[in-house]
Amino acid sequence: MPLPTDEKRLALAKEVTKAFDDLHGVFPGHRPAHAKGKILAGSFTPTAEAAKLSVAAHFNAASTPVFLRFSDFAGVPMVADNDPNQSSPRGCAVRFQLGDHQHTDIVAHSTDGFPVRTAPEFVEFLTALRLSGPDVPSPKPIEVFLGSHPKALAFVTTPKPIPTSFARESYFSVSAFQFIDAAGVRRFVRYRILPDAGNDYLSAEQAAAKGPNFLMEELDSRLASGPIKMQLWVQMGAEGDVTDDATVQWPADRPQVLLGVIALTTTVPADDKEGRRIIFDPIPRLAGIEPSADPLLEPRADVYVMTGKRRREQDGV
Repeated sequence: MPLPTDEKRLALAKEVTKAFDDLHGVFPGHRPAHAKGKILAGSFTPTAEAAKLSVAAHFNAASTPVFLRFSDFAGVPMVADNDPNQSSPRGCAVRFQLGDHQHTDIVAHSTDGFPVRTAPEFVEFLTALRLSGPDVPSPKPIEVFLGSHPKALAFVTTPKPIPTSFARESYFSVSAFQFIDAAGVRRFVRYRILPDAGNDYLSAEQAAAKGPNFLMEELDSRLASGPIKMQLWVQMGAEGDVTDDATVQWPADRPQVLLGVIALTTTVPADDKEGRRIIFDPIPRLAGIEPSADPLLEPRADVYVMTGKRRREQDGV
């Protein structure tokens, strides 16, 4: 996936990257956000309903190999898994391996929604966070920002409890997408990756008593007992639902369809170059699934490829 040649797109990607670097610091060889993570490998098996909704290759094959990366939020590779401020929202990114140099991805996180609608607003949000240290008097820049951005305030104040496992957490795609079926019918959807074992969370006191790497370590012990299964669902949009604003959630009563099950069987070793070099892409780029007009999609893809190439160069992969 090449970097964009458009100067405005490049400038915006650099601006977002700098905002993350200024907030968390630069850790060579690591992502500027969701730096700490673990990659697992397995397969995706679709349901019959998936093929009815989309002609996408992985919905019409018996099974498809996958990589899945669970992660903490911060761009700090040594962040504690039980840090209530920097570990949430947790990430879940899936790569469906469709063939040699062919793939499509889903990038999701553990809070349903996003604090802002556009990338420039996100830069403002990250900058306000950075300038709002404990010694800064009120009103802090982040307080001013949240006071004028009610959707960001709602996102920040949404409870984000620490799960007992990455495999007991739910994850939501930021943007909406269009599924295209064999008849050419288009439907807007939003992904949900839900734990087959159900949600399970710790109290603040229980989380504080855990070790700094307990979520990463728990994945190894869980795999020793058998595959980790995550269900891939879509929430179906209806006429009039907002499809180009990640801060707006659809009504909870919208139908949901199970697309299939991801079964994870092994971890990808930390020194595995193929695993470390993955640059996940929030834009699907395959027949049967198209992006919505969400203005976050293009900048996110640009930032991912820009920082991914930087990470590869720093890491020698």
